[in-house]
Amino acid sequence: MSPELEALARRAELAGLNAASAPREARVEGWLLRLSPGKAKRSRCVNALAGGSLPLEELLRRCRISFEQAGLPLILRLTPFSQPADLDDRLAAMGWTSFDPADVMVLPSLEAFADGPGPATSDELTPLSPADYAALIGALRGSSPEEIDGHARRLAEASVPHQAFKLERDGVLLACGQVAIDRPSATPGEAAAPMAGLFDIFTPEDQRGQGHGYRLCAALLAQAARQGASTAYLQVGAENASAQRLYARLGFLQAYRYHYRSDDPRAWS
Repeated sequence: MSPELEALARRAELAGLNAASAPREARVEGWLLRLSPGKAKRSRCVNALAGGSLPLEELLRRCRISFEQAGLPLILRLTPFSQPADLDDRLAAMGWTSFDPADVMVLPSLEAFADGPGPATSDELTPLSPADYAALIGALRGSSPEEIDGHARRLAEASVPHQAFKLERDGVLLACGQVAIDRPSATPGEAAAPMAGLFDIFTPEDQRGQGHGYRLCAALLAQAARQGASTAYLQVGAENASAQRLYARLGFLQAYRYHYRSDDPRAWS
C-alpha cells in the first residue's frame, strides 16, 4: 500500500468511527465500546483503538460486563489498526470466531463529481428524514420494529449528520442511500479536508442491474463535493462482488479489510 493510500485508509477509519457514533458508548482504557442494540454491528461492538496498560483478559472482562448490562453479546471489530497489534491472533488462539468480513474502499478525489453527474432527468432524488429513512431501509431489509427504532435514534443523534435520499421514477423506488460528511477539526496551520462516507446503499431486487445504484452514488458524491468534501470512503461486504464492481466503476480503491470476532454464538447467528 502506498503512503498516500495508507493515509487515506487511516482517515477513512476515523471518519467511519465518527459516522457510526452510537447513543450508548463507554471507554475501557483505549477501547471504545458501542452499546446500542440493532442490526448494525458497528453500533454494538468494541473498537480497539489503543492497547492501554491492562492485560488482555482484564480488558475483555470489563468489556463483557458492559455488554452484559446492555443485553448484548460481546463483539470486537478487528482492523489493521487495532491495538494491541497482535489482538486478532490472540483472540483466534482463545477460540474466538471470526465472521462478517468487510472491505473499506476509498475514493482519492471527488473532482469528477463536483458538477455532477446527477440522476437522469426522469428520476427524482428526494431527501428523507432520519426516521423516514430508517423506516424505508428497515422495511426493505426486513428489520424488526425495534431495529428500525434503534436505527432512527442513532441517525438522529449521530455526531456526523447523515443525509438520506431516495431515487425514484414515477413513484417507483429505484435506489436509496446516505452520505455522511466528516469535518474534522483542523490542526494548527493546516486545513483538514472533509471526507464523505456512503452508507446503506440499497437497490430493490427488481431494480438491480439497471444502473440505478451507480446514478444514486454519483448523485450522493456530487452532493458531498458541493458541500466541500474532497475524498470519500465506504464499507462493503467482502463477498459482495457486484457492489464492489459498482464502487470500482465510481473510482473507489480497495483500502483494507476488517472483520468481527466473538466467543458468543449469538453474535453471528
